[in-house]
Amino acid sequence: MTSIKQNPSFAVSVFRQPGQRLPDLRNLGVCLRILLAVNLMALIAALLMAPEPGQIAQKMLEISVTLQPALLLSLLFFYLLYPWLRKLHYFAGAVMVIAITLGNTWVVQQTCIHLFGAGAVSPLLRLWLIAAIISLLTLAYFNLRERALSPAINEARMQALQARIRPHFLFNCINAVLSIVRSDPRRAETALEDMADLFRVLMADNRELVPLAQELALCRQYLALEKLRLEERLQIDWQIEQVPPDALMPPLILQPLLENAVCHGIELMPEGGIITIQIQSGKREIRIRLNNPCPIHNRHHGNKMALNNIRERLMLYFDAEASLNITANNGWYAVEIILPYRRDGAH
Repeated sequence: MTSIKQNPSFAVSVFRQPGQRLPDLRNLGVCLRILLAVNLMALIAALLMAPEPGQIAQKMLEISVTLQPALLLSLLFFYLLYPWLRKLHYFAGAVMVIAITLGNTWVVQQTCIHLFGAGAVSPLLRLWLIAAIISLLTLAYFNLRERALSPAINEARMQALQARIRPHFLFNCINAVLSIVRSDPRRAETALEDMADLFRVLMADNRELVPLAQELALCRQYLALEKLRLEERLQIDWQIEQVPPDALMPPLILQPLLENAVCHGIELMPEGGIITIQIQSGKREIRIRLNNPCPIHNRHHGNKMALNNIRERLMLYFDAEASLNITANNGWYAVEIILPYRRDGAH
């Protein structure tokens, strides 16, 4: 019998350690957060600068004359340059973000002087100081936010690893392999390879986005192991004919959902059932839907921790562009995930 294969890692993104990457400057949610944060700081500045409450609106207008054009111009530059910025070390990228902001502030200031005269615009050094402070505070906000969400990645790996080493799963897999090792040695070898691959992925540092094809391969390996023990009680309906294999997604998103479907659905039903995995893709998004029968008295109440973890990781990687929705009725349980369509080198 050949040795168990050791597959290489196929992670392809540049997702780095917590606090060591710029926010996704092409993400709609990130852009909205920047707009809100900058305007909130402008409002605070107007409140502090206004000598009396009646002049707050006037001060806000004076600040906005240069702030809003510089902000929108900077967001445009960030969008265009993000494929290059994301490859830089965090501090180099932060310096470039501040430099771009200062450059755009100068362009807007000079334009305002040309249109309205020098007296209508604040001095350049003052505008640069304000722009630098706002940029630093905004970068600090995103850095702290990423650090706050990043424990979800390690938490997901630990939850998945604990699930894999549960005695019932491990013993059932070993017993299933032993039952076929004489009658079907090739199938037994494949099952052992699947077990090895599962442990290899779960014990890796899963911080990188991975191709959808890799995640689906992991799901097939997991389901093959469960099929050994559940046999005909477990049926799988794959509806993934037109799925782009190069689409990127966080690792260990689908496999825990399939495990929930098996453990809290199929396994509890004497007659078993069908798990449907449906994936549809468009130009801008990937839509994943998992559907399985579930006893009415048990609607996956024990899975809230895993589902919350998946939500946190989707938020960390994709912000407002991703979502997870759950529906449970008439003995069926469905989970739908919507992801932005990302490809390596095309983001």
